[in-house]
Amino acid sequence: MGWYHLFYQYNPDSAIWGNISWGHAVSRDMIHWFYLPIAMGPDTWYDINGVWTGSATILPGGKIIILYTGDTNEYVQVQNLAYPANLSDPLLLDWVKYAGNPVLVPPPGIGPKDFRDPTTGWIGPDGKWRVAIGSKKGKKGISLVYTTTDFVNFESNDHYLHAVPGTGMWECVDFYPVSISGSRGLDTSENEPNVKHVLKASMDETRVDHYALGTYFIENDTWVPDNPLEDVGIGLVLDYGRYYASKTFYDPEKERRILWGWINETDTESDDLRKGWASLQTIPRTVLFDSKTGTNLLLWPVEEVESLRLSSDEFEGVVVKPGSVVPLNISLATQLDMFAEFEIETLESKSIGKNNIGCGSGGATNRSAFGPFGLLAIADDTLSEQTPIYFRLSNTTLGSSTTFFCVDETRSSKAADVAKPIYGSKVPVLSDEKLSMRVLVDHSIIESFAQGGRTVITSRVYPTEAIYGAARLFLFNNATGINIKATLKIWQLSSAFIRPFPFDQSQ
Repeated sequence: MGWYHLFYQYNPDSAIWGNISWGHAVSRDMIHWFYLPIAMGPDTWYDINGVWTGSATILPGGKIIILYTGDTNEYVQVQNLAYPANLSDPLLLDWVKYAGNPVLVPPPGIGPKDFRDPTTGWIGPDGKWRVAIGSKKGKKGISLVYTTTDFVNFESNDHYLHAVPGTGMWECVDFYPVSISGSRGLDTSENEPNVKHVLKASMDETRVDHYALGTYFIENDTWVPDNPLEDVGIGLVLDYGRYYASKTFYDPEKERRILWGWINETDTESDDLRKGWASLQTIPRTVLFDSKTGTNLLLWPVEEVESLRLSSDEFEGVVVKPGSVVPLNISLATQLDMFAEFEIETLESKSIGKNNIGCGSGGATNRSAFGPFGLLAIADDTLSEQTPIYFRLSNTTLGSSTTFFCVDETRSSKAADVAKPIYGSKVPVLSDEKLSMRVLVDHSIIESFAQGGRTVITSRVYPTEAIYGAARLFLFNNATGINIKATLKIWQLSSAFIRPFPFDQSQ
């Protein structure tokens, strides 16, 4: 009926964790949002200590059900069923909790606090729906799988969907198909020869969202990774920055899979109470299989964010010499959508410093022959505050270089009580490609995408000087053995509206 619905973990009483309810918002384009009344609150014995994470499933005929985790009056994690009171209401304002809840309780051998976050259902050729749930046994992270025909009565599978030793509790499990040839997303139930399945879990112990690509065997509801050395929890990461508890859904209107992700704060609770809110969602991202590498996903901001673009500036072939910083003269530097490409010119002169690669200690100040180089975002005139987004190479032959993509928050803020980590990872760069990044800047959020979205880093920063009109943007090159030639296109972005739904006006 024309609305995207987002339900989210919400404390209506305070900007700190507690009284967890389901907030509800709707949007026409996933950029501009209207807040709606709370969808579900902790008001029954089976969810009195929290209406926790869950997922919607669209059934044949357009029926909608939600499975969610409730924390009971005895602090046991159980799965509950809810459905809209009125399917003809486009806003789905009222939700009914099933009278027979809970529909699932922790099975034998699973701890009462280790059974949560049911997935969207998918249907098999036998007509039964499957739902996966995150758990653990000892230190082994696991995904349980259940079958059902009515979302009330469930049968447990003899096998785990998957398990990985040493990874600890799996939260917010997500399981979905991706097409290995094509640019469209797939419905959660699709399973064909040209499909791989993504298994994703949020690692409770490390607070990182890991995923792996593999094969789903419908006959016994098990999943096997393509590369056991990059299994769930020990290999690929959806976003190497401040990012957790992500979940996808299928958008049938535009045939795409969309990823939601949560950016949580690193400041103090007293700071959050003072500002009156805590945590936010990233710009939604499309999810595709990377057919060039065959080994990873591509994440990219939804096209709707481009509707915020205003004026643009272009910079062609800006040369940045070793050890230098070049200002980019744009009118404002706080709301931006930027594309940057970098070419490398090797210098004959002897380079100084070891050829360090990686993002590690020293971050953007740690000079080596072939990096770091990139952008300084949310910086002030004196560079006392800055957030570098950069590449670092092992050599200048891109197809064979080990290339790292990083964000260094160590000088992002003069504030004392905030985290200032260095984030990053390797990014595949093929021999026929240029080094490229896309960066979305929104005052205190930076979302950075390398090589078309192969490696993504979300940053939550807290500038004190580089704010509003005082924020600047620079190119930098801290490599010792190369000149950098940068080409950029930079759009100013308008603000999205996020406000209560205007019930007093016509829809």
